[in-house]
Amino acid sequence: MDVARELRAARAAAGLSQAELAERSGTSQATLSAYERGRKQPTIATALRILRAADRDLVTLPAAAVAERRRLEDAGRTLVEVLDLAGHLPTRHDPVLGFPALPRRAPEPTR
Repeated sequence: MDVARELRAARAAAGLSQAELAERSGTSQATLSAYERGRKQPTIATALRILRAADRDLVTLPAAAVAERRRLEDAGRTLVEVLDLAGHLPTRHDPVLGFPALPRRAPEPTR
């Protein structure tokens, strides 16, 4: 978990300045700035206090769920790249829709 990124995101989502969040969480603005820049690492208790002051909470997920989410995000990025590439390929369409001839079968007997 990137604590600095999570703290910045929580503050931004709450629409708070560093000074406002620092006051709500009982820390100084300078310390909060250091946490958000990754210069200092808060304890888990301090990180939770700051997150809760921004109306957020810390949630844990099984490692498999995190790995699956990352796999799906990677697959989504790959799909976007493929579709973008396909959009740049030249296309020539035949004005007449063609399809393969189907083999004829004998009609089924009726009962």
